Amino acid sequence: MDSRTKGIGRQTLVIASATFMLIAATIGAGAFGGGSVDDLQDGALSAQGSYLAPAGPAFSIWSLIYLGLIVYTVWQALPAQRQDPRQRAVGGWIAVSMVLNGLWLVTARYLTLWLTVVVIALLLVVLARVIVVLGRFPARTVADRILTDGANGLHFGWVTIATVANTAAWLTQIAPESWADAADAWAIAVLVVVLVIGAAAAWATGRIAPALATAWGLAWLAVGRLTGEPESTPTAIAAIIVAVLLVVTGVVAVLRRTRAVHNSSESSR
Repeated sequence: MDSRTKGIGRQTLVIASATFMLIAATIGAGAFGGGSVDDLQDGALSAQGSYLAPAGPAFSIWSLIYLGLIVYTVWQALPAQRQDPRQRAVGGWIAVSMVLNGLWLVTARYLTLWLTVVVIALLLVVLARVIVVLGRFPARTVADRILTDGANGLHFGWVTIATVANTAAWLTQIAPESWADAADAWAIAVLVVVLVIGAAAAWATGRIAPALATAWGLAWLAVGRLTGEPESTPTAIAAIIVAVLLVVTGVVAVLRRTRAVHNSSESSR
């Protein structure tokens, strides 16, 4: 199979995966009947499902993520991207992430809570791989930077906090009642892990999109713990601190990368 055919095959795979994601998301969200996502799994996935669940408005970020992925899908299908080395390296991984994205909502609606944890954990791993690959193949155009790095960076950043919330919801359902006494400590410990993951992603890629998406979720997590149930001021304060640190790290990482690119171009003259 020649490289041109492989390029068309990759572009078609991304289009098919995006189509599946949108259809699965539409079905999973209850567009053809059934309750909303908040009502699925006996309410475990709602804003009140755990100490680490963001408040409802946080989930509006999905509209931006889906829009970004749709525009990316159209853009990567253009002939100019057919043989692009960056798209050849990352396109298959992005396609897998879209499939897992759609599968999560279907799993949440029709299967069990622990399976949603498995699916979203796999999605996080695949998106982490996408971020790593993008770091190895720097974007050469503004469109590539916005659509490939931006859309997938937001996807990764949001899924980072969504994985935490999903896992916490499952553990809340199965954990013994005695665990509730240490809920604040566990929540803060997990938020520290989120900080490490988010900061590492920002520093490795020089992109701020993942940090912004995670910080968005953390900000609404804080709102949820301050104004809703379960209430937890320590968790809210930790979430705010982590969100601020992530944004600061993201800004510094972008400035560092910009300076490195500038120095490189200066030295090549």
